[in-house]
Amino acid sequence: MTGRIIKNISNDYTIESNGKLYICKPRGKFRLDDKTPLVGDIVSFDELNNYIIDILPRKNELIRPSIANIDMAIIVTSVKNPDFDTVTLDKTLTITSYNNITPIIYFTKLDLLNDDEYQQIKKYIDYYQHIGYLISTTPDDLLKKINGLTVVLTGQSGAGKSTLLNKINPSLKLKTAEISMALGRGKHTTRHTELFETAGSYIADTPGFSKIDLVGMSNIDIRDNMKEMFDNLQYCKYHDCMHLSEDGCHVIELVQKKEILASRYNNYKNFIKR
Repeated sequence: MTGRIIKNISNDYTIESNGKLYICKPRGKFRLDDKTPLVGDIVSFDELNNYIIDILPRKNELIRPSIANIDMAIIVTSVKNPDFDTVTLDKTLTITSYNNITPIIYFTKLDLLNDDEYQQIKKYIDYYQHIGYLISTTPDDLLKKINGLTVVLTGQSGAGKSTLLNKINPSLKLKTAEISMALGRGKHTTRHTELFETAGSYIADTPGFSKIDLVGMSNIDIRDNMKEMFDNLQYCKYHDCMHLSEDGCHVIELVQKKEILASRYNNYKNFIKR
């Protein structure tokens, strides 16, 4: 039989096939071949002996969170408690683009901001939308954008991923937690990656993270997967411009004119000098 892996806990893989659930173990050959089944994988399996036989070809995969065959990544981004973090957001956008997954930025906790704080955050929201990223701030709007797709929620611990899923489907009753005041970041409430079929879509809740890495990406990969750095490359004097100190760099000109956010450009430089 074939089916989709929707959950993995301690090497027990829950597979959904024809409306039924099967819990299977991966065959030993996967370890020998250095292959690991991921949530989202389409697999063939032995439903009698409860073994995963083979993993069908993936269209994409993410390392962190570990998941495969995703149409869209919802980057859940808190603006307060935890505070808005452009480094994490820009790094996640770059990784998502590199893996051929469409990102959508979902801003949370806007109601916690005072008027001045909201105006500062709105500048970021408007900028990311202007350069071509999908933006959402309400569950209803988000559902329209992800209808019929397989999506993954990713973002810092405490950003509100499980809270968002509970708003979309209250019957899930996923565990949530408050921010750790001592640590200044969210507490991990989701312990594993799991796909939920809800509201016409498959939505994956994933363990939160405090640090992500640009694993396997070259400096050129990073440049070509940050929108402004790639889109404006054609206007630079040199076709291989890395937007650092080259003569005739159009990106540097736009930064000086404040048409590219200083935070985006500074993050870019730090990413390629990592």
